[in-house]
Amino acid sequence: MAKMIFVNLPVRDVVASTAFYEALGFVKDPRFSNESASAMQWSDEIVVMILAHDFYKTFIPHKTIADSQANSEALICLSFDSRAGVDAITEQAAAAGGRIDFREKQDMGFMYGRCFEDLDGHIFEPMYMDVEAALAAFAQGEPA
Repeated sequence: MAKMIFVNLPVRDVVASTAFYEALGFVKDPRFSNESASAMQWSDEIVVMILAHDFYKTFIPHKTIADSQANSEALICLSFDSRAGVDAITEQAAAAGGRIDFREKQDMGFMYGRCFEDLDGHIFEPMYMDVEAALAAFAQGEPA
């Protein structure tokens, strides 16, 4: 098996969350989805697992699920090949019911990013970076 990343997110409504991620371009893998979970494929190596709270608790029974509407548990960064890709997914998130741009856009010239929250408040940061320009800026002492 290839090295992969599975981001497991507890959600209140699997059906609504599945529709939200499909609106962003994620593809549901029915082989690993049911009424308690949806495997949402971002790329060949990255899958966001949407898990109903009761199912999520079976993996971590000794901890409570964080209220991601009130607390931040992680920032999940998604990379894009262009600024337009960053803007597109952010606007798709807004159209699907997510909260966007709760802080200023990050625009460092060589790096551009925005932010959005899904229906449960999980935070995503789509970003574009021109790696060569970033390395040149860092070599000149600009902050990362």
